[in-house]
Amino acid sequence: MHDETEDSGPGGYAAARLRLLTEETRSGPPRRTALADLTDDWLTGLFAAGAQGARGVSLVAVGGYGRAELSPRSDLDLLLLHDGGDPRAVAALADRLWYPVWDLGLALDHSVRTPAEARKTAGEDLKVQLGLLDARHLAGDLGLTTALRTTVLADWRNQAPKRLPALRELCEERAERQGELQYLLEPDLKEARGGLRDATALRAVAASWLADAPREGLAEARRRLLDVRDALHLTTGRATDRLALQEQDQVAAALGVLDADALLRQVYESARVIAYAGDVTWREVGRVLRSRAVRPRLRAMLGGGRPTAERSPLAEGVVEQDGEVVLARTARPERDPVLPLRAAAAAAQAGLPLSLHAVRRMAATARPLPTPWPAEAREQLVTLLGSGRPTVQVWEALEAEGLVNGLFPDWERVRCRPQRNAVHLWTVDRHLIETAVRASEFTRRVHRPDLLLVAALLHDIGKGWPGDHSVAGEVIARDTAARLGFDQHDVTAIATLVRHHLLLVETATRRDLDDPATVRAVAEAVGSQGTLELLHALTEADALATGPAAWSSWRASLVTDLVGRVRAVLSGDVPADPGGAAPTAEQERLALEAVATGAPVLALRAQTEPPAEPSGDPEPLGVELVVAVPDQPGVLPAVAGVLAMHRLTVRTAELRALDLPAGVEGSVLLLDWRVAAEYGSLPQAARLRADLVRALDGTLDVAGRLAERDAAYPRRRGVVAPPPRVTVAPAASRHATVIEVRAQDAPGLLFRIGRALEDAGVRVRSAHASTLGANAVDAFYVTRERGVRLPGDEAVEVARKLEETLRG
Repeated sequence: MHDETEDSGPGGYAAARLRLLTEETRSGPPRRTALADLTDDWLTGLFAAGAQGARGVSLVAVGGYGRAELSPRSDLDLLLLHDGGDPRAVAALADRLWYPVWDLGLALDHSVRTPAEARKTAGEDLKVQLGLLDARHLAGDLGLTTALRTTVLADWRNQAPKRLPALRELCEERAERQGELQYLLEPDLKEARGGLRDATALRAVAASWLADAPREGLAEARRRLLDVRDALHLTTGRATDRLALQEQDQVAAALGVLDADALLRQVYESARVIAYAGDVTWREVGRVLRSRAVRPRLRAMLGGGRPTAERSPLAEGVVEQDGEVVLARTARPERDPVLPLRAAAAAAQAGLPLSLHAVRRMAATARPLPTPWPAEAREQLVTLLGSGRPTVQVWEALEAEGLVNGLFPDWERVRCRPQRNAVHLWTVDRHLIETAVRASEFTRRVHRPDLLLVAALLHDIGKGWPGDHSVAGEVIARDTAARLGFDQHDVTAIATLVRHHLLLVETATRRDLDDPATVRAVAEAVGSQGTLELLHALTEADALATGPAAWSSWRASLVTDLVGRVRAVLSGDVPADPGGAAPTAEQERLALEAVATGAPVLALRAQTEPPAEPSGDPEPLGVELVVAVPDQPGVLPAVAGVLAMHRLTVRTAELRALDLPAGVEGSVLLLDWRVAAEYGSLPQAARLRADLVRALDGTLDVAGRLAERDAAYPRRRGVVAPPPRVTVAPAASRHATVIEVRAQDAPGLLFRIGRALEDAGVRVRSAHASTLGANAVDAFYVTRERGVRLPGDEAVEVARKLEETLRG
């Protein structure tokens, strides 16, 4: 390089710079380093000529130039440092340095300061302090530069508890202003969230010694964004960081990338790595600062002993610690293939982030799920998808470590895929998650929220393939739903939703709804009222997740009108009364024993489904609990309350009056429920029965016990779920009034429902309850005491009071 710059004047430097920037054989980090070296040599020559042996002065590169990251049109960030000697000599030297830079038309960010002034300015201006963290000596008094670097770093580390929160606030304000780099069609490579500024902020955090960013992939992501910025500068000839649409093809060609879409995808992937590293790092900074603030008080309370972080259980193998979700000490990811989904669902439901260490451990050691998935894995996925806004950060954590691609092999084709449509706010993959978030708001509108949420996740999965994405998506959705373990009927429903997810909005806005043929065509495509209900909710969720321009009250009214017309065509299906199937031998035995003893009897039995592989073990489904109770008031709340007391989660529940053999007097209620322990092992059947006897005779205060436990339970912000919805199903049964409840599943939910119905003076003739992820979808067939249906007004009032109780 010295051979090219024997003339330290502007002409020699300019010619050498031009040759360097037009060399096709050198690009990326080597070119940036060479450009920094070339500029160093030129400025060193200018300094030597102007300083004339002066002491107590040095030239320092700061900021991006200090990091030797010079893009073709980068500013030169320079500090002329002096010890306070002859001010005229310093001013003359500054002129000898700055004017040649300006003469070449190069952008210059310059300052002239003593070490004390530089330190004072850094203390007042965070941006100045960040620039000085990358200070690099160019020429002059090395001791002066070294002393400043040492002092600035010491100040930064000493002031970190105060300066890092301010830095985080700067990053958040910039993100609010510039948006997220990984989703923008014309992103600012430097200022947007996940851009080069954030990468520099992470370096500053690391320099504080308070916390450090996850390093895997971070340097490569930063390098790729710098390479794109270099190509952008050379293509436009301007000092710009905004990757405008009209320049993307040229920039892609300059980098040897296939096309503008491939370029954007690389940019998005890099931004995603930096943004995720930022999330993890700032979370760690917060944890450390909180720990430092609390530690002195804890030490005093514990008499100087070392405090241990409190761990509270969330699910089997999953606990909360220090504001994060981590694996329990007993967790064994290598033996528990459902653990990643269980941990993710627990984190999303609690509104907490997944610990980086936990995600990496699961990614490295967890067994792949069998095909088809076990029922628990499917339920945990639905719970995760139905958790609303917290789903996003949890999904990003899984995706960052490759767990999403392991669960859904087709995900890679839509990951970071841009959508060149101004209506769309997100990349394809983020749009799918946003649609699930929006769909979680509509789970009270549909009978099968699990099908809605899975269809939301998959509806645009075909955009990774050529051709009509709805057609390609139907094939992928059918295969994926079968792999998740849905039965054939549900697989068909999900595939239909994906195939026709645009049908309602396109028909409503482009066709004549008064034409019977239009409505019949939609009815034939949809096939059933259940699918129509799901498609209506998916249509709205999809539009809301696209962007503000994709949905309006006008479009909503047109779609609602179309749905009403299609529903009229599909009407005529009346749900049957719940089955009065003959009891099994075991059920009859329990019923007879209940009649003979006048007390409840029960049996616990493990449920399994066939193994995924012929040589494998059966997959556990949970435990079947069968209870026979002499017919009496309060059975439903008593059983549900006792199960809640023992921390048993109800997955499905059936309650019905049992027909006894001829000659046997009495009436028996049979409850056939599938339950699972929230964490730990199941209680013994004898303990359950003893508590149930006491609950029925009034000597066990179930409500009080549950209230005490809830009061002692750690309070978390958790998911803000849609409010419960209680409705009366019209003409659903000839013999009873059917009250439908859709609500967020929670410990004791069935107890609260049962007690509210008892308080309303109605009898539960039969019930069907199911938990779909985190959503409870229950139907209760109720009558008056004398066994007749409730009058319409009374039924509506019972439903209203029940909804008020659940909302309270």
